Amino acid sequence: MPVNPDLQLSQFDYELPPELIAQTPAASRSESRLLHVDRLGQLHDRQFSDLPTLIRPGDLLVFNDTRVIKARLRGQKESGGRVEVLVERIIETQTALAHIKASKSPRAGTRLRLADAFDVTVTGREGELFRVEFPDSVLTLLEAHGSTPLPPYISHAASAEDDSRYQTVYAREPGAVAAPTAGLHFDEVMLTRLAEQGADTAFVTLHVGAGTFQPVRVEKISEHVMHTERFHVGAATLQKIRETRERGGRVIAVGTTSVRALESAAAWLEDRAEATTNADVEGDTRLFITPGYRFRLVDALITNFHLPQSTLLMLVSALTGIEPMRRAYAHAVQSRYRFFSYGDAMFIEPSNLS
Repeated sequence: MPVNPDLQLSQFDYELPPELIAQTPAASRSESRLLHVDRLGQLHDRQFSDLPTLIRPGDLLVFNDTRVIKARLRGQKESGGRVEVLVERIIETQTALAHIKASKSPRAGTRLRLADAFDVTVTGREGELFRVEFPDSVLTLLEAHGSTPLPPYISHAASAEDDSRYQTVYAREPGAVAAPTAGLHFDEVMLTRLAEQGADTAFVTLHVGAGTFQPVRVEKISEHVMHTERFHVGAATLQKIRETRERGGRVIAVGTTSVRALESAAAWLEDRAEATTNADVEGDTRLFITPGYRFRLVDALITNFHLPQSTLLMLVSALTGIEPMRRAYAHAVQSRYRFFSYGDAMFIEPSNLS
């Protein structure tokens, strides 16, 4: 679906006092606040622990089960210059695509000493990313020597607490370099309460890339080139969605990454007349969801607050409309909600979808 050529970057800007950017998580996962945007566009200040009262029996919550890997490594070049490597995607057991920060971009054949523990070789470049060969399993070496890649707006170095809290309790598929942060609010007690309420759950996988933090640098939104992320939606999840729709329940995406995975799967199926929901759907997605987008599978959304001028704020605005979302964000700022990855949450019930 083409992006509306009239959309402007300035429509997705807002003023955020720096002190509202959460630097640490809430004391416990479900203690965050929850801004509820109901079907009439009205705003309700709640606690995240209230969520089960807003979920109906028969609803389906779809979670992204990606697992954040310890993707950040520091080291030095053979010349002694410092480097930082952020693995973006593991493409083979010992091969990864990575961002590399250095005084000069490394050329093919450059060897890097990382974590004062092992050497890697830069073998080429693919766009902004470098192809890097590791001496052993990338995942094994990252787990042993890497650090959790906290977002750029969090000022402290990753700690043992971050290793745990910047990870959902249901994470199981390693590959993300950023957490699907809406899921950080859920603990086992909350998942049990939702099940007792009569809600069902399903999972998708979308490995969140560092591109999720990249600002949009063009005023005309239609000129933005969306970053690529890998996704997988299993046949079992597609079957649950079909059953949910048949019984009149809602498909509630937990996080914008779940939205992108679900809507990417829907687009994939639409493009292939012979395809059925009896098979898994997977691949790379550049899906860019902006106001005017027609949602195929998603009826409601649980999400955090997103950066100004970001593609994620544009996605959320596609659910509610631009002005209703601007009002919601202005209310959140005035009411001192905590923003971004470790911040508070929203539950959005768009009137045009339910």
